[in-house]
Parts: sequence; C-alpha cells; structure tokens
Amino acid sequence: MSLMLKLLMSIAVATIAISANTQPDNKLLLKYVKKNIVKNPQVEAKGVRVVESKTVEALPGWTVLFTTMDLVYQGKEIHAPETMFVKDGLVTGHLVDLKTGNDYRDEIKPTVPAGMYNDAHLLFGNKDAKHKILIFSDPLCPFCQEAVPEIFTIAQEYPEIMAVYYYHLPLLSLHPVSGILTRIMHVAQEAGKRDVVAKMYSLQIDPRENNVTKVLEMVKKQTGYEVTEAQINQPKVKEALESDEENAARMMVTGTPTVYIDGEWDKTRDGYKKFIK
Repeated sequence: MSLMLKLLMSIAVATIAISANTQPDNKLLLKYVKKNIVKNPQVEAKGVRVVESKTVEALPGWTVLFTTMDLVYQGKEIHAPETMFVKDGLVTGHLVDLKTGNDYRDEIKPTVPAGMYNDAHLLFGNKDAKHKILIFSDPLCPFCQEAVPEIFTIAQEYPEIMAVYYYHLPLLSLHPVSGILTRIMHVAQEAGKRDVVAKMYSLQIDPRENNVTKVLEMVKKQTGYEVTEAQINQPKVKEALESDEENAARMMVTGTPTVYIDGEWDKTRDGYKKFIK
C-alpha cells in the first residue's frame, strides 16, 4: 500500500479466524460486535446480517461490509446499521487516511437497492428515465433548500433524462415542525399534488411550531393546498414515514440532503448537472 493510502485502524480492530479474501460468516461478525461494538450491558446482540458487500478502488485488498445488527434493548428489538472493513483476518469499524484525516466510514455508502425505486416514491420525471436520482431530505434543512429545488426543476424540465425518487427524513431535533410538514407532503404526493412537495421548500414557518392547526393554516395560505388533521394522522401515513426512516438507516444516511445518482452516493449533491448540457 502506498504512503498516500496508509490507513490508521481504530482501536476496535479485531482478529477473526478467516483466510484472506474470504468474507467472515455471521457468527464471527456477531462475536466481533459483542466484543468490540456493543458495550452497554443492557443491550443484547442477537445477530448480524450482511446487507451488502463491496470493494472500493481506494482501499485495495479491503472489503466493505454494510451490515444490520439485530439488538434487543429493554425488551425492544432494534435493527442498527453498522459498517465494517475486512482484510486478511482483520475487521474494524473505522479506516482513517493518515494524509487527509478522512474516515472511509464517512466516505462510502451502500448501493441503492432496486426496490427503493418504486412508484410510491417517484416524485418527478419518468420512471424509465435514463438516470435515477434518489433523495433523502427535510424541507426545512437549509442545505436541502439550497440543493433540492433545483433537482426538482431539472427533473420536470427533462423527464426523459432524470427521474427523482423522494424519501422523507425530517430532522426533528432541529426543526420539529418538519414532522407535521412531511406528513402533509406525503398526503399531497399520494393525491398527485407533487407541486406541493416542491413548494414546501420555500415555506415561511417557525421551525419549532408544533400546533398542527396553525401549520395546516400556514400551508394552505402559502401553497394553496388544504388538508385536514385527520388525513395526515392516518396510520398509513405514519407507516410510510417510518418506512422512509428505516430505509435511511439501511442506507447509512445521517444527514440531509443525501443524494444518490444511479444507485451510488453523490457526495457533491450536484453530479446530476453533467446530464444536462
């Protein structure tokens, strides 16, 4: 390995009994999780499932495993994502490039599974478009407000080139009102009011507003869309948003906007621009 690619392994480096270039089985990974990751005695690790395995050109010899840890905490089942790097009988959760200081854990994400490109999440563009853009977003996130509306606009202008698949990821600790707004957006999209989803990105509202009636009134006034509290409180709406959050966890999404182009994470968030000349 060159000096450029010298990597610092985290403290949690473990040796596992496997031969080179062989992916460890789930029992060995579970042993690693129990010993090196799950430190809370109240949390029981029940299993580990490999969701995806991939190699990366920047990490010769290493295999990246995207896994789901099946945990139990206070009687509740939790399915937590975990990234592992495996090479020559070693496994670690962090690989840091000594020159840049970048942790490859933050540089690599899973590939979008085909099942996430479904009609329920298709917002703009044609489903048979040449390129698929998948977004996890919160309408009140300032970075989302800067990047996402332009993606919407281009997909509407070039529906044969770009299809946008939209997943809700409200950042409730920063702007609690997003929990209400995303429910409104979901109901609007189901009703074919896709323009309402786009309009939410310019909505003027207190991010900490939690009065549903006030929020509904402000949405109606600023977007022209009228919806009832009963509509946004339907169980199916809650289930749909919970599913979006589960998909975010499975994709190792930790912030918004997170953008994927044709299945792969686009760190720049504007890689789609090369499709429009």
